[in-house]
Amino acid sequence: MREPQSITVNEDERLIPVWSIVAAALAFLLVEYYFWLVLPDGRHKMPLGLRIYFNLSWGLLASLYFLMVGYVSKDAPRRAMSSRFWIVICFVMPGGIGAVLYFLLRAPEVSRCPACSTHVQSDFHFCPQCDYRLTASCGNCFRTVRGSDQFCTQCGHELASDHMPARLRVLGE
Repeated sequence: MREPQSITVNEDERLIPVWSIVAAALAFLLVEYYFWLVLPDGRHKMPLGLRIYFNLSWGLLASLYFLMVGYVSKDAPRRAMSSRFWIVICFVMPGGIGAVLYFLLRAPEVSRCPACSTHVQSDFHFCPQCDYRLTASCGNCFRTVRGSDQFCTQCGHELASDHMPARLRVLGE
């Protein structure tokens, strides 16, 4: 497993890097330049309203494209995925198909086990290295439950008989 980068919850706004914001602004300005200075010299004159519509919509789409690629470059390492691979996919696949593929196929976020510091996926109930219980789960069907639940919502199993660790009961309250 690749070594994931950690970005705390308070740093979520940093998921779009500065280079991506600058590239998005430049893309928007280039589209503005094209629609206002280059395109009017052509043979066909476009009505002003249509020109404004195309100008703004294509400019925003180009900007959004670069912002999305920047987001992928920061989000992929948090999920122990190759950022270079997904950036290439986003650039090569036309019309945003690469971004859709990224969001459909991306791995869950990776965190650390509090006991042994092994990288574990966020949806794991137990650490695969030390068997540390990471989340409250039913002892019968192993689905996630809240720490304050008395019975499993899926199978009806009585959770008190599972001897859930006190730290997980405290987190649920």
